[in-house]
Amino acid sequence: MYLKIAFLLGFLLDCILGDPHSFPHPVKAMGRLIGWLDRKLNKGDDRKMKGLLMVIIVLAVTGGVSYGIIYLAYKCHVILGVAVETIMIYQCLAAKQLRVESMKVYMALKTLGLNEGRKAVSMIVGRDTENLDEEGVIKAAVETVAENTSDGVIAPMIYIALGGPVLGMIYKAVNTMDSMVGYKNDKYLLFGFFPAKIDDIFNFIPSRFSALMMISACGSNFLFDKKNAYRIWKRDRLKHASPNSAQTESVTAGALHVQLAGDAVYFGKVHHKDTIGDPDRAVELEDIKRANDLMFATAVLSVIAMLGVMFLMGFITM
Repeated sequence: MYLKIAFLLGFLLDCILGDPHSFPHPVKAMGRLIGWLDRKLNKGDDRKMKGLLMVIIVLAVTGGVSYGIIYLAYKCHVILGVAVETIMIYQCLAAKQLRVESMKVYMALKTLGLNEGRKAVSMIVGRDTENLDEEGVIKAAVETVAENTSDGVIAPMIYIALGGPVLGMIYKAVNTMDSMVGYKNDKYLLFGFFPAKIDDIFNFIPSRFSALMMISACGSNFLFDKKNAYRIWKRDRLKHASPNSAQTESVTAGALHVQLAGDAVYFGKVHHKDTIGDPDRAVELEDIKRANDLMFATAVLSVIAMLGVMFLMGFITM
């Protein structure tokens, strides 16, 4: 029951507060540890195995510290334990912050122009943005919201429901490693191999669950085409180098009747990618808002589903 209370409170905190930059956040600590291990291990021979060693160290430290904090908190008092779990769950979720950062792109394009829009979207995507046109900037923002509906919102919920904040934090560590070293370039092709593969494994089921929840959430707004979302998901869900990234992107493209993805530039090199969805209409600025509305509707539906899972697991173990 304590975990269920903390889960609901953590989600509400995320919806209200987001991630203020001035607040301490465990992902920043994970990033510092990953960066230090990158500098120490990513050199010489056997870089692939050194990358695996980094994964083991980061997950062991993350899991051990998270468990220790929760254990000590509950030892002091049950209310302190629930409060600590609530804060940790809140820090695992990123729905509000995803909306905040993507809406910065919306406001920059609407009020300041294309150059500021490019700068704003460069803060949330890994691709080169300096030569994107307005359509490209909007697409990048919509794709980020769509993909992170799983990575930043629904997947952490699933792992928290299954293993509490400890497993939620372990998932965040996996995700952070992939975002920092999971690149297919000269520096990280070998060292980032295991971090990227483990991220694929951790996200395999959550990305598909997120897509199904997103399709279900299309019924919350007449602007979303639920039938087309399902059709495009069935057709385009594997049109990505990652087995997971196109799952929620394809639903979003279908729900909005737009075409996403396609070629993109990373570190000055053009990467040829399949398009996702049909160009029934051109993307427009309001699609950033619509993608966020679909993300939040999916999040609320998933909270209900995860609470149901936790109650069922509690009933089974009684």
